[in-house]
Amino acid sequence: MTDFPVLTDADVYSKFDYERVVAAIRDAFTERAAGTLEAPPRWHVDAGEGNLVFTAGAATGPTNAAGFRVYETHGTGDDHTELVAVFDAATGAFEGLVAGHAIGGLRTGGIGGVAIDALARSDADTLGVLGTGFQARAQVGAACAARAFDAVTVYSPTRESRESFAETLDTEIEPPVRAVDDPEPVVSEADALVCATNSEDPVFDPGWLTPGTHVTTIGPRFQDAHELPLEVVDRADAIATDSLPQVDAYDRPYIASGADRERMVELAAVLENPDCGRQHVDDITLFCSVGLAGTEVVLGKRFLERFA
Repeated sequence: MTDFPVLTDADVYSKFDYERVVAAIRDAFTERAAGTLEAPPRWHVDAGEGNLVFTAGAATGPTNAAGFRVYETHGTGDDHTELVAVFDAATGAFEGLVAGHAIGGLRTGGIGGVAIDALARSDADTLGVLGTGFQARAQVGAACAARAFDAVTVYSPTRESRESFAETLDTEIEPPVRAVDDPEPVVSEADALVCATNSEDPVFDPGWLTPGTHVTTIGPRFQDAHELPLEVVDRADAIATDSLPQVDAYDRPYIASGADRERMVELAAVLENPDCGRQHVDDITLFCSVGLAGTEVVLGKRFLERFA
């Protein structure tokens, strides 16, 4: 027997709610803005038919959490096994482990929720989502915890997937969730739009996007493989990401390059100074989620505290 806790996906799901997830991630970004969250880009090592990918971070302010996450890329889909190790940032004392895949999806959802709260219009009431996987579910749950949306619409190419997604989310969030059989109304009616697909080709026509919309992309985001139309990047009045060092560390050209990369800001900067983000009601804002290192450690610590 170990003398430290080891939490599984079942433990995480038994104790989680999206409000706490968003609060933990917001604390991590507060530390990032204060300069007390160290968050270098991820790195990997070759391991047989895949890689082991590592992220590490240390929040040395009030959050007081340090550690690392490692996951494998041998499988397919979103459900790679992850291990998050949490230490006390001040003393180095080991506090426990979180194993599974739930924590990764929840922290990415939490990042998306914080971004929508920071960048969407104050009167945004309709959330649209393209995609129906695990990541899409976490994005919607966290967004609805961060903002009081009146309605959620969802589209994916498979009728059974989108209808099942809507039925499941209807039991988890307050606003009604409606599956539609055409992506155009999801995009054109959305005040905040989440793209959460694995498509390497654009999943909507940029002409469907209306002024004032916020867009989040968490799927492929490279010049040669992108779920988001590249015209949206150029059209966006404000572009944010959670980690500029991670954007710059990619070995493929990113969707925001050249002048677009130069005007990209970190989400932490927007939280500290809202003028770095949306400035006008008709602005189109864009958030490119790449994964801020350390956020999974902060969230892991919150789960460990709930079992202490």
